[in-house]
Amino acid sequence: MSIFIVAEIGINHNGSVGIAKQLIDVAKDCGADAVKFQKRTVDLVYSKGFLESPRESPWGTTQRAQKEALEFDEDDFRRIDEYCKHKGIEWFASAWDMASHKFLQKFGLRHNKIPSAMIVYEDLLKAVADDGKHTFVSTGMSTLADIDRAVEIFRTANCPFELMHCNSTYPMTDQDTNLRAIPALRARYGCNIGYSGHEVGLVVSYGAAALGTHSQ
Repeated sequence: MSIFIVAEIGINHNGSVGIAKQLIDVAKDCGADAVKFQKRTVDLVYSKGFLESPRESPWGTTQRAQKEALEFDEDDFRRIDEYCKHKGIEWFASAWDMASHKFLQKFGLRHNKIPSAMIVYEDLLKAVADDGKHTFVSTGMSTLADIDRAVEIFRTANCPFELMHCNSTYPMTDQDTNLRAIPALRARYGCNIGYSGHEVGLVVSYGAAALGTHSQ
């Protein structure tokens, strides 16, 4: 069985398109099928009080300065889009708010991604499902009731999706993987199940692949 491999870039580019391109190069060289970024509207995702709180970083002394510095704008993503096409690798991003989802629609991406923290944000799930694009839905920190509702939303919209078993600790120890959740989720929902990992090394990914994950 072929597994769709996604290399997570997230915000590890530190706000630099140059670093993002280097990470894309590494992902391509390693045989990944796609790279994934994250997109947030800072003032929607974080509270004003949090953004004004102190944080020392290369970009300033507040949480706002750090968070805003890590967000790419449209021109940045246009450059990434062009570079990924040149390299022959797909890209997509997880949207953390409605404005970010609308922003990403500009690029005609093949996939959408629901981050674990947003699986309870029903308005966002409905907007993404209305796109009708294959969507990866991460399940870290969620309850079965949360997953039930997400699955209902995507099936009602007739939108293709798969659930991504995920443990949201960073980094995750191998002992906390709970890979038995993969067949359990498959039995409960009758859909493809992927694996989203935060561990160090490859052993857990091998185990997930052996259990029949569709994407990692």
